[in-house]
Amino acid sequence: MSDVQHTVRRPGPRLSRTGWLLLIAVLCVVAILAVLIVPRLLRERQQGELTVPEGQRASQVYAAADRALHLPDGTTAKAAKTSHLPLPAAANGNAEGYLFPATYPIRSDTTPTSLLTYMVKTADQRLADDGITAYRTVVIASIVQAEADSPADMGKVARVIENRLAKHMPLQMDSTINYALGRSTLHTSHSDTRTESPYNTYRNEGLPPTPIDNPGADALKAASAPPAGDWLYFVTVKPGDTRFTANYQEHLRNVREFNNRQKHTTANAG
Repeated sequence: MSDVQHTVRRPGPRLSRTGWLLLIAVLCVVAILAVLIVPRLLRERQQGELTVPEGQRASQVYAAADRALHLPDGTTAKAAKTSHLPLPAAANGNAEGYLFPATYPIRSDTTPTSLLTYMVKTADQRLADDGITAYRTVVIASIVQAEADSPADMGKVARVIENRLAKHMPLQMDSTINYALGRSTLHTSHSDTRTESPYNTYRNEGLPPTPIDNPGADALKAASAPPAGDWLYFVTVKPGDTRFTANYQEHLRNVREFNNRQKHTTANAG
């Protein structure tokens, strides 16, 4: 006889048919509750969203945030000045250029400070991903965002800015005057170019003191690595037709064509 002892395993208790039906019923109830309750909780948690378009100015973002958060006008602008946002030292507390264009969730506990902080941290992450560390690059990108007719033109616009800076030529960018005057227009008069403002790049050599809007990823990449070229001038004669040149006389011809088109358009509109 073998000395090996065999252990007899007894089967555990099995659910009866009634037990299985009860378990299935309970699981069904749990699934139904999940379908009904979870989306409701998510809706209560996220009450909306705020989209920041590429090229929008900080003042516009603040106003939109007030509306999204159902707060009195000026609340977010005040928070931007009093909050310690994670901005670079060169920004001197000014969030312009660092309110990254994206769509941000608005929740029940969202405050102006938490929303602005989220935007700035998003900008910091995107800049880090692209290896951008210089405040100067963000300033240039903001001008590129405002001036370029399309993403395809952004690199050339950035190169024009760099070339003019290298030659100590005033940038003469209408977008910076628009920022100084708090407007957005294609028409810049001679009196506009005499505006007393550090953002008037007709009167002042070099870059404006801060970004003039919040640039998107394309403009930032263009400003960080513009293509080679000798261009010093550009004008968008019509949508899709931006002309770059290093020849001033050629540029003047392009500007005349632009002005003639504008007069024709104005006459037809009238």
